[in-house]
Amino acid sequence: MSQTPSVNVQTFINESRFSGFQWLIFAMCFAIVLFDGFDTAAIGFLAPSLIAEWNISRPALAPVLSAALFGLACGAILAGPLSDRLGRRVLLILSVLVFGVACFGSAFSADLGQLTVLRFITGIGLGAAMPNAVTMMSEYCPDNRRATMINLMFCGFPLGAAVGGFLAAWMIPHFGWRSVLLFGGTVPLVLAVLLFFKLPESVRYMVVKAQPVEKIRTTLSRISASAAKASSFFMTESTPLVDGKVGMQLVLSRPYIVGSIMLWLAYFMGLVIFYASINWMPILLKEAGLTPRLSTLISALFPLGGIGAVLSGVLMDRFNANKIIAACYALTAISVYAIGQVVGNVGLLMVVVFAAGVLMNTAQSSMPALAAAFYPTQGRGTGVAWMLGIGRFGGIGGSFLVAELARRHFSFAGIFAVVAVAGLISCVALIVKQISRPHLGLSNAGGPKVLVH
Repeated sequence: MSQTPSVNVQTFINESRFSGFQWLIFAMCFAIVLFDGFDTAAIGFLAPSLIAEWNISRPALAPVLSAALFGLACGAILAGPLSDRLGRRVLLILSVLVFGVACFGSAFSADLGQLTVLRFITGIGLGAAMPNAVTMMSEYCPDNRRATMINLMFCGFPLGAAVGGFLAAWMIPHFGWRSVLLFGGTVPLVLAVLLFFKLPESVRYMVVKAQPVEKIRTTLSRISASAAKASSFFMTESTPLVDGKVGMQLVLSRPYIVGSIMLWLAYFMGLVIFYASINWMPILLKEAGLTPRLSTLISALFPLGGIGAVLSGVLMDRFNANKIIAACYALTAISVYAIGQVVGNVGLLMVVVFAAGVLMNTAQSSMPALAAAFYPTQGRGTGVAWMLGIGRFGGIGGSFLVAELARRHFSFAGIFAVVAVAGLISCVALIVKQISRPHLGLSNAGGPKVLVH
C-alpha cells in the first residue's frame, strides 16, 4: 500500500494496526454513549423521590418519564439526515452540549411541568448524539472488527444506566435527587470541550464529500504514517448503492426498505422491554413487597447485563448477524416472562433479572452495529439514526404500557408476561429482514465499487 499513490481508505484501515488514535475516538464515543445511558435511566431511579416531594400520583409520572424519549426520537430523526449532509463531528459536539446544559438545568426544576420540558430538550441532545457516535465509530473500524468495537462502545449505554441506578441509591439519601441531575449535566459539558479539541471528522465522510486530500492524509496519518505517501484517496462500499440517492431516499429505496422497516420494528420492540423495565421495575418491586433500597439495587442489575454485547459483536463479525441477534431476542422474551414468576424468591429474582438484562442488552446493543453494516456511507448516518429514533417511540410505548397495565390492575406476573411478547416480535422482524435481503448487512457482502477518487 505504501507504494500506491491512490489509497482505498477502508483497505488502509483494514490493513493497519488499530491505533491509539482510533482508541481515542472509541473512548470519546464510549463516553457519549455512557452518559446517554446514565441520563436516560436516571429519571426512572428518581421517580420515587419525585412522587414523595411533589405529592403526585404514579400515573402522573408518565409524561416526565416519556418526555426525554420524545426528545430522543426527534433528535435522532433530525440529526441523521443532517449528519449525512453536514458531517458527524459538528453534530456530536452540539448534541453533547445540548444534553449537558439541559440535564444540568433539570436539577433546578420547580415543578413537574418544568422538568418535563427540560427532559424533552435533554432528549433532543441525547437522540442526536447516540447515532452519530455509532456512525463515527463504524467509519473508523476495520471490517473484521466493526461489530465487536461498536458493541463494546454501546456497552456504555447499559453501563451508564446501571451507574445511574447505583449512584442514585447512594446520592439521593445524602444529597437529594437533584444532585444526580447536576452530576449528569456537568460531566457532558466537560466532555464537549474535549470533543471540540480532539474529535476528528469521519474519514469516510471526508472522502464522500471530496474534502481536501491534505485533510484526509493528515487524519489517516494518525492511524499509520504510511498515509503520508498517498497522493489521492478513494473508497469502496460492501453494500449496494442507489444512483442519485442519499440519506432518507437511500434508506427507503427498493433494496433497503424492507430491511429498514424490520430494523425499526425490532429496535422499537426491544426498547419497549428496556424502558418498561428500567422505568417501572423499582416501583413494581417495591409494591411487590421489597424494600425501596433492595428494589433499586435489583432493578440496577437489569441494565448492568449489557456486558454480553461484546461476545455478540465477536459472533456477528464471524457469523450471520441477523440470526444471532434474533436468537438473543427470543431468549429475552423467555427470561422477561420468568421475572414475573420468581418475584417471591429474592435470590432467584436477582439471577433472573441479571440474566434477562444480559440477553436484552446484548440484543439491543447489537442493533446499531447491524444497522451500520446494512447501509452504505451515503445513508449510514440517516439509517442508524432513524432506527434509533423510531425505536425510541418503543421506549415511550413501554413506559405508557406499564402505566396502563397497572391501571387495569394487572398482576406483577401479568405485566411482565405482556412485556415479554415484544421480544418475540423483534425476533420475527430480524428473521424477515434476513429472508428479504440475505446478502445485505453482512461483513463481507457485496462487491467493491469506487465512489470517490
